[in-house]
Amino acid sequence: MNADSRRVVVTGMAYISPLGCDWPTVRRALLENRSGVVHMVAWDVLEALNTTVAAPAAPFELDPAEFTRKRTRSMGRVALMAVKTARDALEAAGLLGSDVVRSSRCGIAYGSSAGQPAAVAELANLILSKSCRGITATTYVRMMSHTAAVNIGVYFGCRGRIIPTSSACTSGSQGIGYAYEAIRFNRADVMIAGGAEELDATDAAIFDTLFATSTAWNERPHETPKPFDRHRDGLVVGEGAGTLILEEYEHAKRRGAPILAEVIGFGTNSDGAHITSPQKDQMAAAMRLALRDAGLEPADVDLVNGHGTATESGDVAESAATYEVFGSAVPYTTMKGHMGHTLGACGALEAAFAVECMREGFASPVLNLKEPDPACAPLDYVMGAPRRLPQRVVMTNNFAFGGINTSLILRAPSGEGGAS
Repeated sequence: MNADSRRVVVTGMAYISPLGCDWPTVRRALLENRSGVVHMVAWDVLEALNTTVAAPAAPFELDPAEFTRKRTRSMGRVALMAVKTARDALEAAGLLGSDVVRSSRCGIAYGSSAGQPAAVAELANLILSKSCRGITATTYVRMMSHTAAVNIGVYFGCRGRIIPTSSACTSGSQGIGYAYEAIRFNRADVMIAGGAEELDATDAAIFDTLFATSTAWNERPHETPKPFDRHRDGLVVGEGAGTLILEEYEHAKRRGAPILAEVIGFGTNSDGAHITSPQKDQMAAAMRLALRDAGLEPADVDLVNGHGTATESGDVAESAATYEVFGSAVPYTTMKGHMGHTLGACGALEAAFAVECMREGFASPVLNLKEPDPACAPLDYVMGAPRRLPQRVVMTNNFAFGGINTSLILRAPSGEGGAS
C-alpha cells in the first residue's frame, strides 16, 4: 500500500440472500450444506426456456412505517433490496440517521446488472404495441442500471459521490473496490458499497441462449450448480443484495465503531479480447494487482473465495488462473453451489460471507463438487464438509461478461481471524 494512503475498514454489513437474511441463518445453511436452489414452477410454462431452476432470495420484511409508498414508488424490487440492506448495514455500523451519512463525505458505490425487469417490459410494450399506455413517471427510474445506487442516495440523503457499477457479475465487487479507493485516497470518509439483483426469467433466458445454464437437474434442484465438477452443466441464476459500510479507519476508531474486517487490496482489469470467453491470463493479472496493492505475496493468503459459476469454460479458465498465482497451496472455495449466481449481487454477498466465515474460522465447501473435472486445475478445493480454517487474509474474486475481472483482499482486524 502507498504510504500516503488511508486504511479502510468494514464497519457494517447486511444482506438478503437465497440462504437467508441474517448470519445465524446463513451460517447454518453453509455448515449443513443446504442449498437455496429450487425448481421454479412458474417457469414451466415458458416456451423454449430449458432451465427451470433458480435461487430466489429468502423472504424479507419491510417496516411499513419506514418504507412508505411515497418513499418506495421509485423502487423496483432490486432497489428495495438495496435500500433495505443499506439501511440495516448503516444501523449495524452505528451510522443510521447520522449527519455523516447526509454529508458530502459519504458516498455510494453500488451496482446491479440492470434495473427492474418489469419496468423494462413497460418500455418494451411501447415498441411492440405502439402505445404509451402502462408507462408511468417512475418507469425509467425503476429500469435504469443505476437505480439501486441513486435510490440509496435519495433515501438516506447522501451528498457525496455516487459510483454506479453496472458490470454484470462484478457489479458488487467493483462497488466495494471503488468505495475502498474513494476512502483510501481521501475522496470520502464513509462509503455505502455493494450490489443487488432481482430474479427474473429473463436472466435465465439470457444464459440459456448461450447454453450456459444448468438444465439436467431441473427435477433435482439441490444437486446443481456443480462448480468445477466433471458433471457440471451450467450456472443457476440467483437473487439478493449485499451492502457493506466502508469507513476510514481513524474515523471509525474515533466513534468506537465495530470493525469487522479491513479492505487491504483491490485489483480490476479487462480482457480486451472477447465478450463471453474468459481469459485466464487477465484473471491471474487481476489477482496479482490486488496482491501488489495489499503488499502481499500469494503465500500470505489463507483462502481464495472464487467465482465458480459451474460453466464449462469459466471454471477451466478461473481454476487455471488461480493455480498460476497460488498453485495448490491455498484452499479454494466458492459459494455458488449453495446459492447460485446472484449476478450483480454476488461480489457483495460473497465478500460479506467471506468476512463472516473469516471471523469464525471456517471455510464452506464447494457444494455439489464431488468429482473435480480433470480439465480444471488441481486446486485445494474445499470439498464435502466445512473445513476448520483459521484465516487472517482472504481473497475474493469475480469475473464478468465483457471480460471484467475483480479481486478483493480482506484482512481480519488485529487480534481476530478465527484462530480460536
